[in-house]
Amino acid sequence: MATISDVAARAGVSTATVSRALNGKSTVDPALAARVVAAADELGYRPNGPARNLRKQETAVLALIISDVENPFFTAISRGVEDVAHAAGYSVVLCNSDDDPAKEREYLDVALQERVAGVLLSPTGREESAALLRAHAVPVVALDRPLPGGGDTVLVDSGGAARSATLHLADQGYRRIGCLTGPSGMPTADARLAGYRDGLRTAGLADAGLVRHTEFRAAGARRAARQLMDRPEPPDALLVANNAMAVGVLETLGELGLRPGRDVGVIAFDDAPWATLLDPPLSVVAQPAYDMGALGAQLLLRRIGGDVGEPATRTLSAHLVARGSTARR
Repeated sequence: MATISDVAARAGVSTATVSRALNGKSTVDPALAARVVAAADELGYRPNGPARNLRKQETAVLALIISDVENPFFTAISRGVEDVAHAAGYSVVLCNSDDDPAKEREYLDVALQERVAGVLLSPTGREESAALLRAHAVPVVALDRPLPGGGDTVLVDSGGAARSATLHLADQGYRRIGCLTGPSGMPTADARLAGYRDGLRTAGLADAGLVRHTEFRAAGARRAARQLMDRPEPPDALLVANNAMAVGVLETLGELGLRPGRDVGVIAFDDAPWATLLDPPLSVVAQPAYDMGALGAQLLLRRIGGDVGEPATRTLSAHLVARGSTARR
């Protein structure tokens, strides 16, 4: 018997698109829908109507859509969500959006189709996703980044943390402090850049244009760090916007024969498990990722339980952990 995956493979689309097309959703392009229907006919696929009819009520399932579970920050968030949800009798379905709005939309479509009780989301920033959730009146809590248009949100004071990290570097005697942050327009990336610049002003240091925007991944940080270090007057310290980017920065410094703490100060957001294993250990801005996930799940469960109060924004504090990579010698 043909499955929905077989139809998706034949039509060259995702299973979510097959489901939307066969259910007559207007969000599917007509030509694409026709291709799906043709593939289903060729394979003799028929949706399981009785099974769908059993799903008239919402399930005891929460959808958690994050950027990348390989990032320890999001791993800790996921654990916080799962612990709270499990204790309340809910299961959690984990999805990685890779910060791709199209992938985020596919997972939201699946979540709606499966009638999940609620959604926890680290938004890519597209208004379409927020509008879709509101149109279906699905309880949602945004994690780490605000949902366009507002709603329940759990954040970390990224700007204040970046300011503190920059001031720490200045206190250690660094004077040409650079910043590697995420894509321009992404709230966390912009907040960290603003905090860095505020820290420079407070320390009386000039903004020497030592800033690079890149994706929140090692590959982008490798390229960005190389660009900064190849300058005639390179930075003597770097503030790095997350732990995945820190890996790329450390790789570039190693290729250039530069040692953190001796040649270049390095401090990064997120206290990854490997940070203390380096020589010297990596200074970090430790974010309460587990607490973010747990608090987000608690807010969501209250909404599912009928709380109709005004949207709440909870902002948690991060803290600086100074180690050898910023101890100037």
